[in-house]
Amino acid sequence: MATLTLAARPAPTDDYREPSIHRKVGIGVALVGLMGTMAAFIANLVAAAGVDEANSHQETLAWSFGLTILSFGTLKIAIAVILMGIIVRLWFRVDSVKAALQGLHGHSDEPLPAIGPVDTPYGRAEVTASPPKLLPIHRMARKLWPPMLAMGAMALVAGFIASLVWANETPGTEDFSQAGAWTQGLQFLGEGMLLAGIAFLLGTILAGLREGGGEVQASLGIPVTTLKMPATAKAFVGFMMMGLMISIVQFVLYVVAAANADDPASFSSWSNWLGPFREIGLGSILLGIVLALYTIGNVLAFQFDRVKSIVRTGS
Repeated sequence: MATLTLAARPAPTDDYREPSIHRKVGIGVALVGLMGTMAAFIANLVAAAGVDEANSHQETLAWSFGLTILSFGTLKIAIAVILMGIIVRLWFRVDSVKAALQGLHGHSDEPLPAIGPVDTPYGRAEVTASPPKLLPIHRMARKLWPPMLAMGAMALVAGFIASLVWANETPGTEDFSQAGAWTQGLQFLGEGMLLAGIAFLLGTILAGLREGGGEVQASLGIPVTTLKMPATAKAFVGFMMMGLMISIVQFVLYVVAAANADDPASFSSWSNWLGPFREIGLGSILLGIVLALYTIGNVLAFQFDRVKSIVRTGS
């Protein structure tokens, strides 16, 4: 939680040469997650060796399932921490480029670009007299990534505790089925929220690129050219929100399934399709993250091209 406060624009007195605390914390958290997955893997091997023993393997598989998903979530938190460090480094980049271009940008007798929409090799852009405001999705991303990560972590821990209860119930009983439903619903709700938090962090990076790019150009007294929101970014928002909604719905449906645990046939029917359904939610958010990364790459390419233009022509 202390690290969360550092995912913001550094103070002017901060030194970009200082080692990133986010990198150290992120690697440390990732190693914890890796150790958890290895422990769960060894437990599963032990369970496989004891499959002939009455129900002992099912008890082991119950808590190792909880540990596996918790460890996956820990690795996602590590990714989020590294992304926080990228946000800080992004603002160091903005300040450095702004300072360097003051003495490097060229001067040309050609007229400055007209205000309005323009076409670029990287998509449609808008030329404005001042830096553009952040879009609603950017403001939302900056506000929502901390609670999403926090709630996702809490859901994962609650699911892991439920898996310990699951392991202590007698296989084949109603209580065993209910504990299994609660474990899966909680943990995949947590996974969905963590992935949504990562997606919102990527949205925060896009917000920083938009804001920082406009700030750099405005500091030189030239019109500001900013890419319009591309189709990939719109699709990113759509897939991410759809996946998050599915993750919430699957949790509600697992609660309903737990209420039907007294009917083995009905519970089995619920379980058979809820598994693939929850995976669709996670897959949707992951597809959104891929599209966000693609968009970030395109924006960085556009900004690099823009800096070259400013250095060469001054406009």
